[in-house]
Amino acid sequence: MPDANSFNEQCYALLMQIPSGKLVTYGDIAHALKGKAYQAVGNAMAANPNPIIVPCHRVVKSNGEVGNYSLGVDKKIALLRAEGIEIDNNQILNFDTVRFRFTP
Repeated sequence: MPDANSFNEQCYALLMQIPSGKLVTYGDIAHALKGKAYQAVGNAMAANPNPIIVPCHRVVKSNGEVGNYSLGVDKKIALLRAEGIEIDNNQILNFDTVRFRFTP
């Protein structure tokens, strides 16, 4: 199994593929890495040393809730809204429409 830094770097590389105005889930990233380590993906997002440049704000919960963010949920919501994502009561609207799919 790769060490945590290697896993985190793999997560960050995937984040760089997500265009502005699109979202993925923690599970989407885990599956793209051929695993089910959703919690480890969440830990990688929390440890992101460049949270705006490496856009971990574009990672949300599988139920469409915004989820946590190292700079605060309000900042995450502001960043997402600035990218055109509609949010109501911490819930992504039109989640399926804005969800990004990694290509194998």
